[in-house]
Amino acid sequence: MPENGVRGPAPAGNDAARGGERRGVAATMTGFARTLRAAGVGADHQRTQSFLAAVGHLDVADERDVYWAGRLTLCAGRDDLPVYDRCFAAYFSGVRPRAPRPAMTVSVTRPAATPYGSREPEDAGERSAPPATASETEVLRHRDVARMSEEERREVHRLLAMLRGTRARRRSRRFRPSYRGTLDARRTVREALRHGGEPARLLSRARRDRPWQVVLVVDVSGSMAAYADTLLRLAHALVVAEPGATEVFTAGTRLTRVTAPLRHRDPETAMEACSAAIPDWSGGTRLGEELRELLRLPDPRGAVVVIASDGWERGSADLLGAQMARLSRLARRVIWVNPHKGDPAYRPLTAGMRAALPYVTDFVPGHSLAAFERLAALLADGRAGRAGGPFRGGCADA
Repeated sequence: MPENGVRGPAPAGNDAARGGERRGVAATMTGFARTLRAAGVGADHQRTQSFLAAVGHLDVADERDVYWAGRLTLCAGRDDLPVYDRCFAAYFSGVRPRAPRPAMTVSVTRPAATPYGSREPEDAGERSAPPATASETEVLRHRDVARMSEEERREVHRLLAMLRGTRARRRSRRFRPSYRGTLDARRTVREALRHGGEPARLLSRARRDRPWQVVLVVDVSGSMAAYADTLLRLAHALVVAEPGATEVFTAGTRLTRVTAPLRHRDPETAMEACSAAIPDWSGGTRLGEELRELLRLPDPRGAVVVIASDGWERGSADLLGAQMARLSRLARRVIWVNPHKGDPAYRPLTAGMRAALPYVTDFVPGHSLAAFERLAALLADGRAGRAGGPFRGGCADA
């Protein structure tokens, strides 16, 4: 200690050690944010920076401080909380950013949300549910949505929100700069003019890849009430995955475009906005008239059209057949999703289904999470061909 009582400068080794420790803590917390994003939590870059700033003012050796700092900054909504609890327990179990301390159990309140904005009362003593085992999830994947409990349906909705709805790609007419491809004469000449007319190098271009357009029509009539909510959540996953290449309509007594409400990334917010936009929920079905209205729009031309309905047509079956014939000539593919096809004893005997099936390319079930996953895979496989031939009744059966 100097005689005047003032400490001298700290050794350089201590500063380097503290800097390395801070970098290690930042890397650990950033890795936790990436884990949350992979699990479906909206922990974007801005929220991650807020989390790191909050942790910088707290004791990172205190698990409770880290838990609440992440919960208040990384979670984008109420539905993120159960996923956050499971990811926190898995990521920090037995691991501490600094001094190791005994693991502790954090008790949290789990808010349960019901579709279309109706909220269930919170129970202060309820703890977050443990993650489902692999066998339980596998059983849940093949269970009929209409026969599920509310808790099972919420779990399926959570899994649907994480569904990858990527699309098969196709060559566009537009070009992009590329290191390989055909000669880009215009860019080459402009580049030469910038250098006084001396040719510097030959520039190339290649065609852009674009996802195939998908038009999804969801039947929201009374006979589809048990499946319409889950089908719209599937539509939300497809819209979020390819926002510019997905159009969603609901069909009941009228045709309603619900693409804009479904663009919100939070599933519950998107479903509440979608519910407010649908005026004919649980009404009748006039598919023939609604398909005629759809064909007046440019959306289905050259697109993959997916119709999710049980085929109970209250209007004219002849009109439905005529519109399906027009649709098969205009669309690239026509996929019909029927929830009842998951039953081995099901036979398409209704007048609506009999009129539509000759113009359907793929006739697939839509009653379970496994069926929805196979539908997403069907949209991503990029098989060529146009609708118009006999349907493939055995394709993508669940």
